[in-house]
Amino acid sequence: MKSFRANLKSEPYLIFNLVFAGILIIVFIYSGIFSPEKDKYPVQCIHEKITGEECVSCGMSHSFSLILRGRIQEAVEWNRYSPAVFLFFAIQLLMRFIFSFLWLRFNNARRVLIPLDITLSAIMFVIAFLPFMKYIFTNWKTLL
Repeated sequence: MKSFRANLKSEPYLIFNLVFAGILIIVFIYSGIFSPEKDKYPVQCIHEKITGEECVSCGMSHSFSLILRGRIQEAVEWNRYSPAVFLFFAIQLLMRFIFSFLWLRFNNARRVLIPLDITLSAIMFVIAFLPFMKYIFTNWKTLL
């Protein structure tokens, strides 16, 4: 059996999972570092800055910070869509580890893993981000 490092170099799927997991971990660290009490998030909503109006993703960083602290109801008050997006990210992080383990452990299942991963991820993405897609398609003229 090849070492993890050798597998990583020869398997684009594992590289993707590692990079995506790293990005998700950074999102969770960002949410954990910045306090919802201080409300000093470095990433501001560009839409709100330009138009003066809140968009569908306003309050998402604040909301994620609250969710990490177990304050779900407050998080929903900041952004009602944030629990679904947070759950999508959390499940994706878990999936990256599980699917990578299955990829390394069961060679004969590889043919099924990527299509299964893509299908599950696409379904979860649409469910989590449907309000954002509706917002974009409804307001596309004003967003240009």
